[in-house]
Amino acid sequence: MTTTEERMARMALPVATQRRAAVDPSTLPPGPGWPTILQSIGLLRFRHAFIPWMHRRYGDTFTIRVLPQRRYVVVFHRPEHVKEIFAGDPEVFHAGKGNAILGPVMGEHSLLLVDSAQHKRARKMLMPAFNASAIRSYRSVVTGLAKAEVASWREGVPFASLERMNALTLEVILQVVFGVTDERRLGELRPLVNRTVNVSPAVFLGYNFARLQKLGPWRRAIENQVELDRVIHAEITDRRTRTDLDERSDVLSRLLLVRDETTGEGLADDELRDQLVTLLLAGHETTATALSWALHEIGKDAAVAQRARQAASEGDDEHLEAVLKEAMRLHPVIPMVVRHLMAPATVAGIDLPRGANVAASIILAHESEESHPDHLAFRPERFLEGEVHPNTWIPFGGGVRRCIGAGFSLMEGVAVLREVLTTYDVTLPAGEPAERPKVRNITSVPRRGARIVVRRR
Repeated sequence: MTTTEERMARMALPVATQRRAAVDPSTLPPGPGWPTILQSIGLLRFRHAFIPWMHRRYGDTFTIRVLPQRRYVVVFHRPEHVKEIFAGDPEVFHAGKGNAILGPVMGEHSLLLVDSAQHKRARKMLMPAFNASAIRSYRSVVTGLAKAEVASWREGVPFASLERMNALTLEVILQVVFGVTDERRLGELRPLVNRTVNVSPAVFLGYNFARLQKLGPWRRAIENQVELDRVIHAEITDRRTRTDLDERSDVLSRLLLVRDETTGEGLADDELRDQLVTLLLAGHETTATALSWALHEIGKDAAVAQRARQAASEGDDEHLEAVLKEAMRLHPVIPMVVRHLMAPATVAGIDLPRGANVAASIILAHESEESHPDHLAFRPERFLEGEVHPNTWIPFGGGVRRCIGAGFSLMEGVAVLREVLTTYDVTLPAGEPAERPKVRNITSVPRRGARIVVRRR
């Protein structure tokens, strides 16, 4: 079994065994001549201002240079160009290498980090845990956890919905994905997961510099990873001894039963660890953030709130899903979807060299007035009236790399909104200033926590 320190040292990009091809910047679309560190700060820390400014300055296609390894990223957002990226040959457009910055935490077996045959094998083995039938089987647990969470809220007292949604989606991940219900182990996992998620962009980026891993905040972050890995491996070991796996519905138990069609072998402990952490990090804070933005928008507009309450009361899950999708459109949680070119390729008529990265900008795609008329307005109906066309709403990526947990995330979000809105009226605290996004690790969350006030209906 690989130790945490070995994984993090091996996955840190500067010591990666595969060298990146040298890229001649003169062959790429224009971009700023700023030092790489400044462009990296712009993307990691100030993305919601930096990316739109780049678009205004350089047009629909531009190039940025970011750490680590001075990577050149060519940014696109028009739907026809996004389609080209998502439909690109997966042997050429490598998503795993485009996500390499996640490697030290997620691990080399992560579905987000493998490419080609490895990705096809991993996705095929994970898919049964996320098909429509499996998702339906998780709904009752999610609903029960949401009901318990909502019942604990205090009426008339402003609180940060992001904090409560993070707590709730963490419980969903731990019980539905990990299958952990023992309170002792839940008590071990909760603080370890929270410390993994609540890191600054600087700490997250620093994981990829081997020398920094021995210093201050990076060392403490790695110590937390060591302990998280210990608890996860202990749970995997315990679960392998269970004789009722075929009667359990959680994702970990399902993954322990799955077998490779060619070799007949199951997933090794390191593979299970990497996939569980990937599902944890990709499905915990992202869903919580989308829900907190949805509650913020519901609380801000009485008409939106009234229609959402009606939908919850009538069991109109389609409208509740549209509310969640519109929150994800107006407030992107992730800035872009990246592919690394393993061979020369053409996108938007531009010939790009091997070694360059291409990105579909979620921020720009979602704020496009051409794709989303009146794009600053929160209007869930656009998803119900055929206005949102393919490759214009891309929070889950697309093509063969579309997020495997997309259906689970939407089911969870709808279940939570239903419980909140059938129980409470949601408003914003009086005099609450406008909410803005801030970057935490690689995600964008409400700066003030999307504070709301609830009163029982």
